[in-house]
Amino acid sequence: MTEQALKKETTSHPYIVINKDVCGGSPIIEGTRTRVIDIAIEYEVLGHSPDEIIRSHPHVSLYQIHDALSYYYENRDELDQKIKKDRGFITLLKVGFPSKMV
Repeated sequence: MTEQALKKETTSHPYIVINKDVCGGSPIIEGTRTRVIDIAIEYEVLGHSPDEIIRSHPHVSLYQIHDALSYYYENRDELDQKIKKDRGFITLLKVGFPSKMV
């Protein structure tokens, strides 16, 4: 068994894994660096359908998108907190490094 396999945590979702060394330990679609929260944001915030999400992520399949959304809804509170934290970090970066474009 490889060291990488030891670091990967499986979930009850067949296409979702957690690897502390990939995307900061955020749940991802297995074999990719596509985070579940990115799929959820595209679906919930941007209003994209699963078919539209696939166009943005051609390396994933429709069943992986649906599994990612299922994982998101089962862990919504935790993942929404991560989204909120990430937005706060982005806001801090914008304040610290304002755009030079006018």
